[in-house]
Amino acid sequence: MELSLEFWYLLPISLMIATIAMSTGVGGAVFFSPLFMLVLGLEPTVAIGTALATELFGFTSGLIAYSRARLIDYKLAMNLLLFSLPLAILGTFYGSLIPSIILKAIFAVGIIFIGYQIFSAWRKEEREKKETEYKNEFADNFESELTDAKGNTYRYTVCNKNTGRLFAAIGGGFLGMISVGLAELQEYQLVARCKVPTPVAVGTSIFVVVITVLVASIGHFYAFSQESPETVNQVVNLLLFTAPGVIAGGQIGAKLQSLLPEDKMKVGISVLFVLIGIFMLFTLLK
Repeated sequence: MELSLEFWYLLPISLMIATIAMSTGVGGAVFFSPLFMLVLGLEPTVAIGTALATELFGFTSGLIAYSRARLIDYKLAMNLLLFSLPLAILGTFYGSLIPSIILKAIFAVGIIFIGYQIFSAWRKEEREKKETEYKNEFADNFESELTDAKGNTYRYTVCNKNTGRLFAAIGGGFLGMISVGLAELQEYQLVARCKVPTPVAVGTSIFVVVITVLVASIGHFYAFSQESPETVNQVVNLLLFTAPGVIAGGQIGAKLQSLLPEDKMKVGISVLFVLIGIFMLFTLLK
């Protein structure tokens, strides 16, 4: 195997992507998959597998940071994993039966819709009208309570649990097939629909994504082993620069998230989702 510095520029790019992903809970593969396919010209299956492997490094780094901050609701996460894991396995092994261009188009439209819904739910007029109502509700009537490492206490109720499980299953299937979907749908369910505090929603979502990506990656790693030596060598040279970048970005993003106001974070997430959806649609026209 021959190591090369050809992809050195992916180090700063990976650092930036991981910082954005970890501060918002968005899967980094949303950026890496199109990058690998359009810029580097990799085959979709290789690009998706490499994106998942890269995301695994970055999200694991972020997971450590969120775990130290005690911002993960493990009970909620395990409940979601029961639905995301089986579908991720099925998506990994049977995703090739569905044309990837159709899956990407559906998801691109879906992510734009989700971004719009998040923005609508948290626009200034709605927030001012319902802010006191939500605070009073969760002060006296809540199902979950979590205290982080800094002593901040978060009280919340996870609404529409069956819908959340459905989103976890759909997101897991998409993650296995095209490397994206789980983190984004979890953000929509927990942040926009259930008003779970952003730090807890992001930390819990990252835990679910890490475990699901790890399981889904097994199938892709096996596929890599069956590829030509040139393909394996290229993947290793990509990870040589993307892995350190996302590991560092994972730590930076987790710390950045705790410094940003929740309302601005939610608006930022909505704008980011719309941009991601538009970008994915643009890639389909290339």
